[in-house]
Amino acid sequence: MNAKQRDTLLATLQARFDQHPQRHKGIDWVEVQARLEAAPAKLKALEQMEETGGEPDVVGRESASGALLFFDCSAETPAGRRSLCYDRDALDARKKDKPAGCATELAAQIGIELLDEAQYRQLQELGSFDQKTSSWLRTPGSMRKLDGALFGDRRYERVFTYHNGVQSYYAARGFRGVLKV
Repeated sequence: MNAKQRDTLLATLQARFDQHPQRHKGIDWVEVQARLEAAPAKLKALEQMEETGGEPDVVGRESASGALLFFDCSAETPAGRRSLCYDRDALDARKKDKPAGCATELAAQIGIELLDEAQYRQLQELGSFDQKTSSWLRTPGSMRKLDGALFGDRRYERVFTYHNGVQSYYAARGFRGVLKV
């Protein structure tokens, strides 16, 4: 990322940060920018989150480490991360009509993790997300061993988490990520 791209990304992130102060009470932009400038790999991940439609924003701090948490805050699941099955094993197991990829691998390529169920509910406390789409969620290993995975959405003014077979994919299902900085 060159200096102009970095400055453009930082300006975009700051504008979003300033527009949504309810998402990050007690955190100031000076700290956010300093952490980002000290972590070029994290900036690259945020750039990819942005490019795939995630609209990342700071949503709080991890209690154990103090790391700042960026979640995808786009109104719907990021458009550039849809029509994916859950993971590589699920993709390899599909015999026909394979999707282009899987959520866990794309997240790793970007440098983020899928939101887990608790993080997804935390996001939903900050606004109304996924009212027309749904998002794969990081799934416990015990459930994944049974060929299941979690996804969430908001319907009827409620947040739902459901299960689906890991091989399934839908045009309106993608994934949201978290980045710790």
